[in-house]
Amino acid sequence: MSVNQLEPGKDPGTPTPQMLDAIVVGAGIGGVYQLYRLLQDGLSVRAFEAADGVGGVWFWNRYPGARVDSHFPHYQFWFSRELWDESDWTETFPAQPEIERYVNHVVDKFDLRRHISFSTRVTSAVFDDATGTWRVTTDAGETLVARFVVFNTGGLSTPKIPPFKGHDSFAGVSCHTSHWPKEGVDLAGKRVAVIGTAATGIQVIQTIASQVAHLTVFQRTPNYAVPMKNPKITESDLTWMRESFDELSKKVRWSRGGFVFEDPPYFRDLPADQRDAHMQAIWDSGNLSIWGNSFADFQSNQQANDYVTQFVRDRMRERIKDPALAAKLIPTDYSFGTRRVPLENGYFEAFSRDNVSLVDLREDPIDSINASGIRTRAGHHELDVIIYATGFDSGVGSINRIDIRGAAGVSLKQLWSEELCTTVGMQVHGFPNLFMTMAPFAPAAAICNVPVCVDQQCDWIADAIGFVRSKGLRSIQPSAQTQQAWMDHHRAVSEPTMIGRNMNSWYRREGPDGSKRELIAYLGGIPAYRRACDDMIAGGFKGFELV
Repeated sequence: MSVNQLEPGKDPGTPTPQMLDAIVVGAGIGGVYQLYRLLQDGLSVRAFEAADGVGGVWFWNRYPGARVDSHFPHYQFWFSRELWDESDWTETFPAQPEIERYVNHVVDKFDLRRHISFSTRVTSAVFDDATGTWRVTTDAGETLVARFVVFNTGGLSTPKIPPFKGHDSFAGVSCHTSHWPKEGVDLAGKRVAVIGTAATGIQVIQTIASQVAHLTVFQRTPNYAVPMKNPKITESDLTWMRESFDELSKKVRWSRGGFVFEDPPYFRDLPADQRDAHMQAIWDSGNLSIWGNSFADFQSNQQANDYVTQFVRDRMRERIKDPALAAKLIPTDYSFGTRRVPLENGYFEAFSRDNVSLVDLREDPIDSINASGIRTRAGHHELDVIIYATGFDSGVGSINRIDIRGAAGVSLKQLWSEELCTTVGMQVHGFPNLFMTMAPFAPAAAICNVPVCVDQQCDWIADAIGFVRSKGLRSIQPSAQTQQAWMDHHRAVSEPTMIGRNMNSWYRREGPDGSKRELIAYLGGIPAYRRACDDMIAGGFKGFELV
């Protein structure tokens, strides 16, 4: 039945919902590949995207200094050799405009745009127990029915703005970095505040410090930061990239964090008199290798972690000449690598400028925001612009914005408010034929180069859907026992790590009552995760409820 046909006896003013094999929600890195893969498999698919263009975070995050921190050539799609050969990157760490152009090129090359409904937000997805299908509605008033729904909505796409008293009363310009206006924000000669000094805040601060009349940085938690070296990409670099595709694509899928590095030594195996030189070489590489590739046991050996932490603190202290400022900017209450590690390029030097000041919110917290600025306990800061670099509702925020109701009408948001749980971060018991990427308890939730891990998840989802279709089944979902086994495994391999011991980072999601902080980052490693997912497919999805 076509979308314009009517069901017998139905009000002729009410069109029959469009019937589809699958609906993809989101058109970022994950959604674009998911759409491509399902179309390649012969499914009827529509994708919905809230923005008026593709790219996900690379559409929305247009703030000054926005660039990826995965180094060339790792941050790109891996599914097409032809696409790889056409890629023409210009920087080791591409900036937002270059990545957005790249995603648009991919969409147009594979003729995906006609399958995407832009400026349209999915508002609900309700499972019909009788038919085994999902009824999906949008804010455009459209209703569709599909056998499968895939949420590629991103793990870091719903912004968090702390509920500062009076924040709506500010008369100047205020914006969150994750929804930066397309037309930009005029900062020249303005009094600007940046609230937040994690990865995004660091990029903004180091970029705008020389442009504004005065910059006030409000810092709650100091962050370790590693220098970013960002040379231009040469023709010889591109030739090497293209010639290395086969080798890199094999290695990266089984790598530690979605990057191809040399295998690091164990801390005990490297003589003490060689450790500083080893660390300095990694530090000088100017990428994230110091986080995931300093020592093989960096996340499990306290001695190794302490050594790397002290090394990083010493390097940071060399950059910050004022001891009082160093005491505020260098973390002392948590270890290196247990929170997100930002890359920087001139961040510490920005604080030596006469027009930049630092407010330590641990000593001088924000009391309120009013029409003219921010009031802290110690005084008032007159401002023209407030920039919120305050992070995201991580892991499930974007999914929870949608009213999702599974078997017997169970609300996913309500279920997760009681106990956050998934099976390999891609399905939830009680929600047949519903899939997700970058959700909690998978490497893609936090600790992975996104294109590599999302590529693997999209393939697994497509394979699961293909299995259901090829076997003439109606639906697939993990059993309660399979889900519990995955959660037990996740906690067993993730909690004992150094990251697992840090109770205060976005890798832990706070429960509604604030009493529990669930570690959403799966830290068993990409190879172990990939083997677990592959075993599910090879075993015919044993432990799943197949109807």
